[in-house]
Amino acid sequence: MEQTTRTLRDKKHIALVAHDHCKASMMEWVDSHKALLQQHLLYATGTTGNLIQRATGLSVTAMLSGPMGGDQQVGAMIAEGKIDVLIFFWDPLNAVPHDPDVKALLRLATVWNIPVATNRSTADFIIHSPLFAQQLAVSVPDYERYLQERLQ
Repeated sequence: MEQTTRTLRDKKHIALVAHDHCKASMMEWVDSHKALLQQHLLYATGTTGNLIQRATGLSVTAMLSGPMGGDQQVGAMIAEGKIDVLIFFWDPLNAVPHDPDVKALLRLATVWNIPVATNRSTADFIIHSPLFAQQLAVSVPDYERYLQERLQ
């Protein structure tokens, strides 16, 4: 597929997702980076978003809970260019009933070439990168060209 570019904003739109066994770790991570995160726009799956808002006072747009469609909502936002970074603390040791949604979310983040952290150390690398607070052009699929080729 042909590629084009998209600019990740300097004020990032960040999706925060955490499986049940990882919510405590996500809460600790968000709390330790609260000063940086409050400079950006935060989105999260339902339970994670509500916990973050309650514990930190940060403004978070909460989707549905992951198993109820929240992972798919975040994935749709990624495909629409509305999410710049995905911080997803997932639990690789416990099966979840919505595992296909989890894989689809990670696949979409890869297709649309956004930074993804699936653990605390990678999340730390992303948030402390000098690129985090500036605009950044990334290659993404040229969906318009793809559609034109399919319709001819």
